[in-house]
Amino acid sequence: MQNTRPLTTINLQEANTRNDAAHHILAGFSSAMPALAEFWVYLEEALNDVPVLSAEIMRLHAEVQAERLYHANLVAAARATISAYQDGEPDPLWYLRDELAAYARVSQTLPTATGRQE
Repeated sequence: MQNTRPLTTINLQEANTRNDAAHHILAGFSSAMPALAEFWVYLEEALNDVPVLSAEIMRLHAEVQAERLYHANLVAAARATISAYQDGEPDPLWYLRDELAAYARVSQTLPTATGRQE
């Protein structure tokens, strides 16, 4: 059975929309009260963290989804191996070897956290 529970309850689109609105409000305050420029710069830098954090959440979500798929495929291969063994197939471990080889091929083409390929 597939896990349909969402990874997060955070609405990233809504958070980014509110962040954009906050940037506009801050720009208005900044031009109305230039004496507080240092304060406005600090708030602007804090608001600039939201898109970065949002992108990181999306990246981590995709990574978790890929690992969930790998786990599900590995469990399916393990079950197929057991069934093949029980059916007397000559090479029941083929299912596991095939899945592990497929994962090795895919993981070699995935970028690492530094952006370089492994």
